[in-house]
Amino acid sequence: MSLRLTVLTAGRVLRQVRHDPRTVAMLMVVPCVLLGLLAWVYHGTPVFDHIGASLLGVFPFVVMFLITSVATLRERQSGTLERLLTLPLGKGDLVGGYALAYGLLGVVQAGVASAFSIWVLGLDVAGSAWLLLLVATADALLGTALGLLVSAFAASEFQAVQFMPAFVLPQFLLCGLLVQRDQMPDVLNAVSGVLPLSYAVDAMQSVTAVTGQASDVLRDVGIVLAFVAGAVALGSATLRRRTA
Repeated sequence: MSLRLTVLTAGRVLRQVRHDPRTVAMLMVVPCVLLGLLAWVYHGTPVFDHIGASLLGVFPFVVMFLITSVATLRERQSGTLERLLTLPLGKGDLVGGYALAYGLLGVVQAGVASAFSIWVLGLDVAGSAWLLLLVATADALLGTALGLLVSAFAASEFQAVQFMPAFVLPQFLLCGLLVQRDQMPDVLNAVSGVLPLSYAVDAMQSVTAVTGQASDVLRDVGIVLAFVAGAVALGSATLRRRTA
């Protein structure tokens, strides 16, 4: 794996995204709109302060998962990946470049959504705003990495979208957002313990809790980033040149 080739691949992807205003809007505007609607629905109640931060991690995760999986699959369907792999470019360089490009976009997305939530919507967080941004960024990176991984197993864009209810919704239901994980049946609690989104939500809840500790947040972020690294590595190993 070459750092130079990885960076060149990331630059190509970023140039493509720059000329696609719909993707840019999806990345930067949609999470803010969803958070704004949530704050409006629960205006005058403490609900938004209670769940807003957790959803600040979930929304970028979902958006990055969807965009990354569909965009990568589109590159394979168009033959772009096959042409690139005829060059002195390894699968690790290719997947690493995509991960770097969409990861950088995820960082920007997390920053925009976090700033919008705190300074426009008035989200009240007991912990540091920098920790909130760190967790939101890790969640966006998680969506990117899992989107890259899932794209290797999809045969069409429609099939990539179908992975959302199969792959994302179970994590959403078991991550502790709707019901605290320790209040779930033992089997579901055990399953939630091996799902990456559970640790993303745990980290967000620690940031917003008065008693939350930075060490707890950093531990959960470390686990999320370990899942990110594993998903990128597995995505490199399973990448196909083209869709059959």
